[in-house]
Amino acid sequence: MNIKKELEKFLKGYKKILILTVGNELRGDDGLGPAIAKKLSKNGNFTVIDGGTVPENFTGKIKKENPTHIIIIDAVEMGAKPGTIKIIEKDKIANYNISTHAMPLSFLIDYLQAHKSYRIILIGIQPKRLDFSTRISEPVRESMGKLISILNKTIQ
Repeated sequence: MNIKKELEKFLKGYKKILILTVGNELRGDDGLGPAIAKKLSKNGNFTVIDGGTVPENFTGKIKKENPTHIIIIDAVEMGAKPGTIKIIEKDKIANYNISTHAMPLSFLIDYLQAHKSYRIILIGIQPKRLDFSTRISEPVRESMGKLISILNKTIQ
């Protein structure tokens, strides 16, 4: 199934969407989250929070926004070709290596779900490199552009 169709299926019946990006701008492709947040923040059809490396610090803001649907975007090691975009259902997130953050995203999701039954997915992009650098690799940069376009077209 393609990303746009999966996203449309996930968003069916949404009232308010919140996009939480995660990542470290100093770790190469892990900077994709903050970079995407900057580009998406111009779209008024959803709320964007750049969670950086400590997305758990934004749980109060997320609850206050009171979204029905939460999309988390992060670099995810999936053993795939760099730049691969994949939607990961919330019950499968613990199976993936998302290593640059202090707290596993599955804990953050469980915490949020204890407050309210948000619909939550993770959109992962396979990184090429996570070394200390402020440059995002070309395959990841291309995928970021594709994902931003899909989100802007799908959520109107």
